Amino acid sequence: MKKFTFKGVLDGFRSSVQAAPRGTEQEIQETLRPDHFQIKKTFRHGFPFSPTALAWDPVQKLLAVGDKGGNLRLLGGPGVDAHVRHEAGEAVLHVKFLINEGALVTATADDQLHLWTFRQKIAQRVQSLKFQRERYYIKLSRQTKELKGITCLHLPLQSKWIHVGTERGNVHVVNIETFALSGYVINWNKAIEVTRPNHPGAVVDVSENPLDASKLVIAYESGLVVVWDLRARAAEWRGSLGTSGPGEAVRAAAWQHDAKLMTAHADGALATWSMRSPRPTSLSYPHAKANKDGKPEPCKPILRLEWKTSRTGESLVIFSGGLPTDKAGRTHSITVLNGKSTTVLEMEHSVVDFVTLCESPHAADYQEPYAIVVLLQNDLVVIDLLTPGYPCFENPYPMDIHESPVTCCCYFADCPSDLIPAFYSVGRQGNKKAAGFSEKLWPINGGEWAPASCSYSEIILTGHADGSVKFWDASAGTLQILYKLKCSKVFERRGGYEEESPLAVQQAALCAESRRLCVALPHGHVVLFKFRKAEVHAETHVVEVPVITDAVEEETSPEVESGRSTSLGRGAESVEGEGRRSGSWAGSALRVRGCAGTGGARRAPGFQAALVALQHGPPHPVTALTLNSSYGLMAWGGERGVVVLDVWRRCVVAALPAHALYLPHPEAPLARHERRSPELDQDKDSSDEDSNCLKILFGDLFDKLDSSFSRSRSSSMSSLENISQEGIQCLAFADSYTKRSDPTTLLPTLWIGTTLGSVLTMMISLPEADLRHTQPVVISTSGGPIFRLKGSILAMSFLDCNGALIPYSYESWKDDSKDGRERRERTPTKQSSSGSSHMSPPPSGAEAAADRQFVVIASEKQARVVALPSQNCVYRQQIVDTDFVVKSEIVSLKDSVCLVNYLSTGHLAAYSLPSLRPLVHTDFLPLSELSFQTQSKQRGIVDPMLSIWGQQLIVNEDTDQIAKTFCFSNRGHGLYLASPTEIQKFTIDAEFCQQLNEMIGELFLPRDMPEPPKESFFRGLFGGGSRPLDREELFGESSGKPSRSVAKHIPGVEGAGQRVAAATSEVARAHQMVVERGDKLSQLEDRAERMHSQASEFSSSAHQLMLKYKDKKWYQL
Repeated sequence: MKKFTFKGVLDGFRSSVQAAPRGTEQEIQETLRPDHFQIKKTFRHGFPFSPTALAWDPVQKLLAVGDKGGNLRLLGGPGVDAHVRHEAGEAVLHVKFLINEGALVTATADDQLHLWTFRQKIAQRVQSLKFQRERYYIKLSRQTKELKGITCLHLPLQSKWIHVGTERGNVHVVNIETFALSGYVINWNKAIEVTRPNHPGAVVDVSENPLDASKLVIAYESGLVVVWDLRARAAEWRGSLGTSGPGEAVRAAAWQHDAKLMTAHADGALATWSMRSPRPTSLSYPHAKANKDGKPEPCKPILRLEWKTSRTGESLVIFSGGLPTDKAGRTHSITVLNGKSTTVLEMEHSVVDFVTLCESPHAADYQEPYAIVVLLQNDLVVIDLLTPGYPCFENPYPMDIHESPVTCCCYFADCPSDLIPAFYSVGRQGNKKAAGFSEKLWPINGGEWAPASCSYSEIILTGHADGSVKFWDASAGTLQILYKLKCSKVFERRGGYEEESPLAVQQAALCAESRRLCVALPHGHVVLFKFRKAEVHAETHVVEVPVITDAVEEETSPEVESGRSTSLGRGAESVEGEGRRSGSWAGSALRVRGCAGTGGARRAPGFQAALVALQHGPPHPVTALTLNSSYGLMAWGGERGVVVLDVWRRCVVAALPAHALYLPHPEAPLARHERRSPELDQDKDSSDEDSNCLKILFGDLFDKLDSSFSRSRSSSMSSLENISQEGIQCLAFADSYTKRSDPTTLLPTLWIGTTLGSVLTMMISLPEADLRHTQPVVISTSGGPIFRLKGSILAMSFLDCNGALIPYSYESWKDDSKDGRERRERTPTKQSSSGSSHMSPPPSGAEAAADRQFVVIASEKQARVVALPSQNCVYRQQIVDTDFVVKSEIVSLKDSVCLVNYLSTGHLAAYSLPSLRPLVHTDFLPLSELSFQTQSKQRGIVDPMLSIWGQQLIVNEDTDQIAKTFCFSNRGHGLYLASPTEIQKFTIDAEFCQQLNEMIGELFLPRDMPEPPKESFFRGLFGGGSRPLDREELFGESSGKPSRSVAKHIPGVEGAGQRVAAATSEVARAHQMVVERGDKLSQLEDRAERMHSQASEFSSSAHQLMLKYKDKKWYQL
């Protein structure tokens, strides 16, 4: 056995030391190669965060939503959901579809126009145009607080020229095909009256007359409305309310199909214009009532307006806003004026935009409106206009992820196949169909998607601030809610809560095979749920967790620690007994519903609370949580220490501070009637004693060497003493060869990783199966760290001697209503090499000293592979030097195992196991894009001098929250919380990237454009009807050359990729045509062969008939 020396210990802490020789003689064959990896974002689910723009293609039946972060979502029928992002990340201000052409135009806050095409499955940017002189730096806009260069867009149907209104009051014309600026421009000083003394403000709306395309209405923010004659290049008519007040400001304008014009104003007024007088023909305030003076009461601005008609003669005026200013609680609404009836549809959130869905896309025709799509700040609502009462459609999209803020996520790829049906079954029982929804089908049904067959299931768990846990089916690129669990039903409220969100889910751990779920709450409470298909009425068991006293650095004597732990054990006995009786403690605002002595409570089918561990005393936030259904144990840890709880006997097995784990065999605080097992009080071998002595003698030195590399996990920043405080960061149950003195015994063990990089173990002695419910579980610590790394420990996992991942042990789930013997098995969902043995056979002779396991340890700086039971470091890797790892996980991929890391630099790095050979290191996602989860901006840096520790502690602490919502899973899948309302999935598997195109729905489908309205004979005879306009003649080369300083053309950076994709599509189409032609030729050849055969038979029959009658006379026939 290797001798433990002080030099060897110090060498173990230096990352520059070369890897020690492996204990095994044969080299493990690793199958993963760099070409197996390709990092790509796959599917985005949820509601667009901070939406800003909305557009609708009435022929393709597609909806486009732009948001403040520069993201663009294209939504259609089930499975048709595409996401693209503008490179600069600027807010999307406006979106316009090129109707039925598979393209759209966006305007962003950096004064750019972008042309996108979605004729292929993934939308691509074709080209852009940057406006450079259209911001009016003397603030004129009354509607918004920021300057916006591009204020509105208008794209006539089947036109290649788009009108662009700007902040300076000008209207430019851009060619869609070339994205070149036309020489035709409508300057604000030409549109206003000569006598007007001031600037008219920004252009708020531009649209053409439905019956005369040469007439363009331009609405200015100051209240001026102009009809511009495109042919004459002059203003034909001007109008205004003439009140000269702030309420005169125009917010929107709309045409009726017969060329009547209506404008909406800042004082809540609607004005109708005839274009014969500079004043409106009618002025109404739909929501204003006359006050005592006879004047209408003040109203809020009408921000958006549409005017639609149907063939039945109904005229619908639809607008947002306009309610009286004194109506509290009714600030968000959509109003529908249908003749003399007024319907106000109140909304839960502020209205960003809305669009009316119509049967006809032609403005000069009866539009036949049938629905309204309302984009709210936090929701998407579709209103049925054809059903009395205007009910809403039931939204099929998973847009309620943010119903309560997401606090943590768990991702299970390749989970047991029976989980999804089980969760869906209980979820359907609990969710009764809400009344009041429209019976019609969801109208946004564009595109086409064929569900791809997936050989494995995916489940996502999201924990929320209100204490709920949602289970989502994420298989085959979709996301559907399965089941919702509410922790609030476990507790009763007493008085006021001390915490802001007392039930916010901080950590969640699911054993998929046994269907048990642990949930950690902010104060340190932990709830264990068991899955049942049937409703039961039972009591909820309560266990109180004692306060773990703070560790004193000077106390290193085992006797002192033992005495303190013993008193802690007595405290645990008293509080547990009290907790069993009351289910709460003095001063607590939470009380367990249905606890002992209350007669129990009804539990709905699904996950039912089986055990509640209440943290006594001050809060102890949980940073690590795990459970093992085979052991019947649950463990969690935080800043003050680790807690182990016996689920079967419902008692605390241990509650130890971090420093007590360094001592050999401390007297663990046990629940009442529990004693230590005498056979575990044996002495350790000499090498272990040397190790412990070195730890006691040089522990302070080690702390000083390594604490500078660790990041503070404390929520308190008031004292620099917290930097050296050690907490629990990672926990893992495993059957492992922990003792070097006994290399042949496989022991149940709890592996503990701390914030200072120490890896410690806690041996578990489990009673026999038939005595498990009566005999106590005894734990003991090994004393001293098995290994120590730089930075906090993030992940630990175990490999067998062949390098295959060792699955965790579990207890199979069984329905309580059925009798069955509990079995202890291995999970089939963890991938492992075929033919590998997880349990080594009993050793004999020299094989007894051979290593049988590898433990993979990943920290914020390093990764190491340690052989067991020799505890030799066989492989090591320095992942980062000056930065740190945000998230680390050991996952299975292609029947092999790898270590995947997300770094603070925004890179993803993967390493093979067990050799830790680099496989991929590439840029993925800047950490700044996830900063919305942090509170740095609100809280700020407490002390600038904290930056001398290499990383700002305030930033490092915030990454803990990011790590809770960033997940890696099997088969190379992963996800992260892209915004407070959206989940983004990604993959590192190159093979999956190749299959991704088949899983994505088609956005564009060839469809016929509806015919334009037919013109009647008399209307055409007397000059009525729509008049065509030759826009090419007006806006083309004959209009002159545009000023080079106005706009700059930016070619599409994705043009080459688009051309390649188009060429590939053409080649595929040609190949398909060749195949079809070959099939047709084959069919033709078969038919010709049959005809030839039939002709031969006919010829033969005819010849025989001729021979038969050849020599006969006519009278012999």
